[in-house]
Amino acid sequence: MIVPDPFAQDVPVLSSWLSSRLRPAPDSAVADNLRSGKPAWSDAVHLLWTGWVFLTPIFGGGFTATWVWLTVLTYPVFLALYGRQLLAPRRYAPRFALAMVAMGLALLPWYPSGISYFIFGCVTLRVCRTGSARRYLAQLVALNALFVGIALWVGYQWQLVVWIPAMAMIIGIIVNVESTNKDREAALQLSQDEVRRLAATAERERIGRDLHDLLGHTLSLITLKLELSRKLFDRDPERARAEVTEAEAIARQALAEVRSAVTGIRASDLAAELAAARLLLECQHVHLDYPPPPPMPVEIERGLALVLREAATNIVRHAQAHQAWVAFEQDGRMLSMQIRDDGQGGVQVDGNGLTGMRERVAALRGTLLVTSVRGQGTTVAVQVPLPAATRSVPAAAPVAVIP
Repeated sequence: MIVPDPFAQDVPVLSSWLSSRLRPAPDSAVADNLRSGKPAWSDAVHLLWTGWVFLTPIFGGGFTATWVWLTVLTYPVFLALYGRQLLAPRRYAPRFALAMVAMGLALLPWYPSGISYFIFGCVTLRVCRTGSARRYLAQLVALNALFVGIALWVGYQWQLVVWIPAMAMIIGIIVNVESTNKDREAALQLSQDEVRRLAATAERERIGRDLHDLLGHTLSLITLKLELSRKLFDRDPERARAEVTEAEAIARQALAEVRSAVTGIRASDLAAELAAARLLLECQHVHLDYPPPPPMPVEIERGLALVLREAATNIVRHAQAHQAWVAFEQDGRMLSMQIRDDGQGGVQVDGNGLTGMRERVAALRGTLLVTSVRGQGTTVAVQVPLPAATRSVPAAAPVAVIP
């Protein structure tokens, strides 16, 4: 007879409990790290600051038995609180930070190393909170005032009473500014994603309306012509043949209109690329000015759009610019596109980006000239020939864009 092991039955229950406790909430700090591509344990690096827990006895008191026992009892509790505030939902995470603060303050009479718990609690209170920055600063002042009162009552030296609140306030303010900037960047990213989504939705609706207006009436007319020709087929063959001929002509005209509409949809590549370049550069605090792109053949527009994309990428990666400009000008059958920035300049050798740009322009039978003076920015000038039927672009349009 085999006697079941009661401990073996408890193992799955314990494993399930640990798994549920270590699973990050959807709005937790760990979940945010995972969504942004960071490792789940990236915030654990801050635990290196807890080295002060083990260094504090060197500066006074020594490594006594009381210190050893209190460290054994409280340090695992601190680690559990720190882990929980990273894994818990945002609305519950501040409770664990305040628990660190409370533990540090309660240990002050017997355990100076608990000051590290207090500082950790003050700092992580802002990291795990998404509320007002002013509210956090008010809480930080109140908690440090409480620390000063307890430290003076316990009998800590005045240097320590001044130094600890000052350090907690400085670190807290720095973390507060970083968290505020992070929240603003997240809001900016959301707004940019919403702009892209709305632009895509508007474009789909426009295409749907154009196709409906273009094909709805035409297909209805073709249907009526074919129905009439079927009814006249036996009574009046000549009239039926005429109706079929008219339906064929209408179908050919509709096909030409569809091809023209598709060409117009594809011709929006450069306008879309200009908008995308502005979004990309604005994320790096570089303002882009540009006029509406002029009419041009689809093949040329696609090539210039790719050149513009690579130029915008180069500005983001290398230019360290504050402003950029794009201008278009047509002189006879030559179309010019100029991309300029006010960055550091000094480009001497073509990289992969510039080499690809030259190849695309060469495929259009055009020329590309790069002017890059150190300290005066970089200018990429492209010239491509146009077919004779292409309409001219007013030369005054780009003058207002590039000063």
